[in-house]
Amino acid sequence: MSGLLLKGLLVYLTLWLLGMAYTAGRFARRRGAAAALPLPAPLPRVSILIAARDEAAALPRCLASLRALRYPAGLLEVLVGDDGSTDGTAAAAETAMRGFGGQFRVVPIVGSLGAARGKANVLAHLARVASTDHYFITDADISLPATWITGLLAHTAPAVGTVTGITAVGGPRWFHQLQGIDWLLSLSMVQVVSDLGRPVTAMGNNMLVTRAAYEATGGYEALPFSVTEDFALFRAVLAVGFGFRQVFQADIRADSLPMFTWATLLRQRQRWLRGVADLPRRLRLELLFFSGFWPALAAVGLLGGPAVALGCWGAKVLVQGTLAAAAHRRAGLRLRWALLPLFELYTLALTVAMLVFQLRGGAVVWKGRRYE
Repeated sequence: MSGLLLKGLLVYLTLWLLGMAYTAGRFARRRGAAAALPLPAPLPRVSILIAARDEAAALPRCLASLRALRYPAGLLEVLVGDDGSTDGTAAAAETAMRGFGGQFRVVPIVGSLGAARGKANVLAHLARVASTDHYFITDADISLPATWITGLLAHTAPAVGTVTGITAVGGPRWFHQLQGIDWLLSLSMVQVVSDLGRPVTAMGNNMLVTRAAYEATGGYEALPFSVTEDFALFRAVLAVGFGFRQVFQADIRADSLPMFTWATLLRQRQRWLRGVADLPRRLRLELLFFSGFWPALAAVGLLGGPAVALGCWGAKVLVQGTLAAAAHRRAGLRLRWALLPLFELYTLALTVAMLVFQLRGGAVVWKGRRYE
């Protein structure tokens, strides 16, 4: 019986490795996003929407990157939604944008619009204030490249409702850099699935949504509340007939601050898992398949011995590392291969911690608020 179980586990691990190898090969061979279109002439005015709650420390970095955009300042409308901050976020924003050549406004968020709460409510308010036909959405902890506006704008088309770029995470500590590997690995897999014509998600820290698509959904105030508001809007835009573009390019790479502690990282991932529950069944089953590697490897170690398990683990590091290297290269970054063994321990610890987190249940806590 144990021999049959071992064979079944080895078949599973082989399929897992082949699936990852296929993903790595397809991503490495891809020629990039659909061809960019010429920028409209004249260039359009655009709105940049930022939800902020107690972001006085992080927001000036984000706003400094917006001031460095290679896009006429007079065509930029920057709107910061101050969501009940108590740390001087509004004052920090005003100071950072003093002398800005475009339009800038801090919008105090008072009350809720429809079913919207949290960040969705802030964006619902900002969308009502915005006066352009293109909403560029990002977060306070993001630094954006000078080519951000033109890079996303070049992938718009009449039938396209959302354009999503990529996000990298970095920092001085290994913990921060491991998060960076995690992000780019995940985004490369999302890109491969998206290239197959299967929409997965958008990211609310590096996203363009057209006014036409947003208003066709009724706006955040008309959508069922979700702690993954970017995914909720993405689904709603698709549901009303608009298309999407997922663009994995260095010129529209957003650079995010990392989660600085395990506790905040786990809260972030708990929030993301709420969005996973709404994915199409096929995608959920595929995620479940890929999440089973570690339990299967442990069982192989018990039944077949450490040498077999180490061989499977080494193959995983090699295949996954190949995908990570390709993702970093396309993002304009360089993978630190020496971190890959440590990344395995990081993913194992994160998987176990998230399992415990899920079994405990309870509300999602984000930005000091509880969401049941």
